[in-house]
Amino acid sequence: MTNSSKPISSGRKRLLAAVASVAIAGAAGFSAVTSGTVPVFAEAVKVEAPQAPGFADVVERVSPAVVSVRVKAKIEPASSGPDVQMFGRGFEDLPDDHPMKRFFKEFRGWGDQQQGPRSERRQRRGDDAPRPVAQGSGFFISEDGYLVTNNHVVEGGALFTIVTDSGKEYDAKLVGTDPRTDLAVLKAEPDGSKFTYVDFADDAKVRVGDWVVAVGNPFGLGGTVTAGIVSARGRDIGAGPYDDFLQIDAAVNRGNSGGPAFNLNGEVVGVNTAIFSPSGGNVGIAFAIPASTARQVVQDLIKDGAVQRGWLGVEIQPVTPEIADSLGLNNEKGALVSNAQDDGPAKKAGVAAGDIITAVDGKDVASPKELARLIAAIAPGRSVDVTVWRGGKAETVKVDLGELPGAEKQAALQGNDEAPAQTDQLGDLGLTITPSDDGKGVVVTDVDPGSDAADRGLQAGDVITNVNSKPVSGVSDIEQAMEDAAKAGRGAVLVQVTRDDASRFVTLPVAKG
Repeated sequence: MTNSSKPISSGRKRLLAAVASVAIAGAAGFSAVTSGTVPVFAEAVKVEAPQAPGFADVVERVSPAVVSVRVKAKIEPASSGPDVQMFGRGFEDLPDDHPMKRFFKEFRGWGDQQQGPRSERRQRRGDDAPRPVAQGSGFFISEDGYLVTNNHVVEGGALFTIVTDSGKEYDAKLVGTDPRTDLAVLKAEPDGSKFTYVDFADDAKVRVGDWVVAVGNPFGLGGTVTAGIVSARGRDIGAGPYDDFLQIDAAVNRGNSGGPAFNLNGEVVGVNTAIFSPSGGNVGIAFAIPASTARQVVQDLIKDGAVQRGWLGVEIQPVTPEIADSLGLNNEKGALVSNAQDDGPAKKAGVAAGDIITAVDGKDVASPKELARLIAAIAPGRSVDVTVWRGGKAETVKVDLGELPGAEKQAALQGNDEAPAQTDQLGDLGLTITPSDDGKGVVVTDVDPGSDAADRGLQAGDVITNVNSKPVSGVSDIEQAMEDAAKAGRGAVLVQVTRDDASRFVTLPVAKG
């Protein structure tokens, strides 16, 4: 066959020429890349946004003041076990139904004292070599080497070593401890060194939501920094009578005990002392001793090696709305005196059971804990003005504070097991009573299970000694007190009850109509 071709139109010629140009350009481009010529691409993505402030400047300045604390002892301290701890403090000796034991069993706050199998922790007979028992954190508060840590870190220790951020080690001596606040002071043995140190903040200015930076020695790693916020103030975790912790969510783990929590000015707002954790690790709930508490305790420890606290000598309980109403008080603030101890300063000054302490030296008392902290902060021997609510009005009593004893025996009430000869009925309250043999109070012999008295916990054997701060010796005294309360427009009366050598107050409603 004869090959034949059709003539190409001018439009088609132009199209083929364009395709050929593109192919040549592509080949040229490939050649350029393979020969090392850099092609032109679009710019990399970059976002211009406000930069959040970091913590590097604070950490750089404060880190040299934070140390690791290593403790050795010749006598092994008792282990508190893995289930009930708060950074090394044991609660295993508490009764099983004690609220603190239940609380720590649930949350299992873990400690810094080293734990291992009992056979490994036990000292071998005749082995006098110091054994490592704990390690924690601390921080310098003076150029000459005074430093703060936790009491539970150094407890039971005989030899102390501090390790600085640079890795240099110093021997240290124990200056003093205060178990009630879990604080201790060590001092680096003199070698002519001058130490970088930090100061305490004014924690009255600390607000929930403020940034905090924790620096410490978790798990022996040393020089570890974490950050978070102040989650809450004034936490009472049942660790002692002066609980007033800052709660923070900066990561705090075993070994952080005694380390500082800083504000963004590099000041110590709290001393890390406890965590709550079901696993033993950080879950974002840690507690720090406030700077104001630490500052005062540390000053006393450096000066005297111990802390002396004022003592009022009263047993107290919270003021409930019902108690406030029964005594004509406008609010439920204050601390109700359930017993004034016989040899205590308060009783000598005239403070009595049934008084509500509302202020000390003009400072309002919001709760029993607040009263304990106020009195503890005052030196023994000082005279203070104690404002009490008594008989429907406020009175001021001057009390010369004593020194808080290590252990105080409570005054015991004499009991009598003989059967009562005569009983009386308080039908409105659901009580059957009889006069006590010594004429002081009346003994409850029976309680109607469906009565208001039963609802408030009264039971047979209780002794009612006072109603609305007036002593009772028979049913007529109780009825008169209830009648007076009704005339005054009050809905309840305040009843003082003793049981098992302890005194407490309950409210009972006034009969209507």
